[in-house]
Amino acid sequence: MVSVIIVSLISLIGVFTLSLRREVLYKILLFLVSFAVGGLFGDAFIHLLPEAFKELGANLATSLYIIAGILIFFVLEKFIRWHHCHVPTHEHQWKPVVALNLIGDGVHNFIDGLIIGATYSVSIPLGITTTLAVVLHEIPQEIGDFGVLVHGGLSIRNALIFNFLSAVTSILGAVISLTIGPHVQGYTTALVPITAGGFIYIAGSDLIPELHEGCEVKISNAFWQFIWLVIGVLVMASLLLIER
Repeated sequence: MVSVIIVSLISLIGVFTLSLRREVLYKILLFLVSFAVGGLFGDAFIHLLPEAFKELGANLATSLYIIAGILIFFVLEKFIRWHHCHVPTHEHQWKPVVALNLIGDGVHNFIDGLIIGATYSVSIPLGITTTLAVVLHEIPQEIGDFGVLVHGGLSIRNALIFNFLSAVTSILGAVISLTIGPHVQGYTTALVPITAGGFIYIAGSDLIPELHEGCEVKISNAFWQFIWLVIGVLVMASLLLIER
């Protein structure tokens, strides 16, 4: 529960970016995204997949669960991208995009809560590493969501409040996982490889393309993106010490 509360509080991070110049914020976001990519890949390949193969074995079912995770997050991403592409141009048409943003973010955070609750049901170390991976990709996402809400016409105060309310759905997701998980056979063992597939999808299909945006490629930026990506993987690898 502490983990999902921390994840929910990240929704308030957008207010700290208001004083930053656009160029500075863009650079910080790229490095945060790089770090998140490393963290997500690290959690998927170092923690979640080994746990899945340990519990389910290296068989067709495990592979299908992983693919299911990729497909689930593909559908969710399609929905989120659909409503982000409908950013209004008229000042009186902001309500639909705001509502859709909050719904999409609420569903996303609910799934994060399910994932965190399920992995804690497997083991505390696995729950901690998964929470960290969620936090790493939530930070740049919540900054972006905050910007969409303000751009959509909400005041800064209301954008923070509504963004936070959509984030607390992660708490509901965790409660459901911890409540029904022990009573549903195979719930946690199935959700672990599904989570791995989802993390692989987010890192490879959603976040990495953001690092390749723009026609101008600066060697220094590419170098630091690579370094922060590796740091993200190393952080996840170092968390293996928790499991010992």
